Amino acid sequence: MRHPIQQMIDRRRAGEACGIPSYCTANELALEAALLRAKALDRPVLIEATANQVNQFGGYTGMRPADFYKLVLDLAERIGVPESRLILAGDHLGPLTWQGEPEAEAMEKAEALVYEFVRAGFTKIHLDTSMKLADDPDGALATETVARRGVRLYRVCMRAYDELRRERPDAPRPVFVIGSEVPIPGGAQEAEDALAVTRPEAFRDTVETYRRCFREAGLGDGWNDVVAVVVQPGVEFGDDQVFLYDPDKARALSAALADYPEIVFEGHSTDYQSAECLKRMVEDGIAILKVGPALTYGLREALFALTFMERELVPPEEQAHFPEVLEQVMLEQPGNWKKHYHGDERALRLARRYSFSDRARYYIGLPPVQAAMEKLFDNLRKYEIPMNMLHQFLPIEFEAVRAGALEMDPRALALNGVIRFMNDYEYATT
Repeated sequence: MRHPIQQMIDRRRAGEACGIPSYCTANELALEAALLRAKALDRPVLIEATANQVNQFGGYTGMRPADFYKLVLDLAERIGVPESRLILAGDHLGPLTWQGEPEAEAMEKAEALVYEFVRAGFTKIHLDTSMKLADDPDGALATETVARRGVRLYRVCMRAYDELRRERPDAPRPVFVIGSEVPIPGGAQEAEDALAVTRPEAFRDTVETYRRCFREAGLGDGWNDVVAVVVQPGVEFGDDQVFLYDPDKARALSAALADYPEIVFEGHSTDYQSAECLKRMVEDGIAILKVGPALTYGLREALFALTFMERELVPPEEQAHFPEVLEQVMLEQPGNWKKHYHGDERALRLARRYSFSDRARYYIGLPPVQAAMEKLFDNLRKYEIPMNMLHQFLPIEFEAVRAGALEMDPRALALNGVIRFMNDYEYATT
């Protein structure tokens, strides 16, 4: 049976402008929101874990690939989404986390990384070998080097898949995403980061070099497992701005895709694009739309709105003080935001709270922050939110509650902060 992404490409070949959202998050509430939407729409759901979130050493989540797979599967079973509707993916799999090491050591660890992802049952693998390693020569990394390393990791993936099939004969065959023009995971670090659209000739060079490297490695049919190439179509976001998709700037790149009907483009950093921009991206061949920080940004936004209501309704001595707890934990453990945010103390405080890059996502799952969130929910169940206050602070959720489409529960309201972003991706891809 063909992979759901291959089936999507088949539909595109038949003239349907369809695509699939790719939800890149390890936050349990965001994962729950994605699964709830999959159940409501009765469609597959693509969930990604990045190499720094989840790896053979635990990543910043403390989870190895099998742990993350189990987390999603357990949530899916509780919500009522069958495993057959889950597409679990590994993003930026390669030597990214070890790029300060020489090729021999970094690639050995990258091999172990992709092996664990495929062995755990992940079926969409982004082979990202676009970064320079410690002993690479000066200058830009050659496409030949990128492809050679990517094909090396592909071979390991297929060995892991063969082993998996001995235990699970019905295990779906994995599909692969390649591409050397990969935006920085999680968004631009500087507002002025270049937004040069991938040149058509660079895209063609990537495809043709990979095809040749597959053949030279004796894996000529490996290209049949490639479903997408990551490109930069000119979308990005920084701390306080979003660069919207301009189809005119990407026209030549989109036209080049017609020569390769077996694949689509994958767009990274599509967070905060308008629904219409996302839809136009899908029409232009950017059919896999990856979104990450916007999901937890929507959650944080809803939690702050609930906090404003708590301050009006709950006695001070009983309040959860969610924003203050989050801020304190971020100050105590600055490793996940300090090098990404810049400016004086006021600018740093505002970035920690409101940046589109949403480095707060690294902290929302930590025990003190989680406890404050649960206390916030409990307080707003005890001191019920009146409809007029809901309209003031969460007007979109007010409309949904009034229409009977959303439960008047603080946790459900917070989940809808995530779902609001997902709605745009659903609109764009169906």
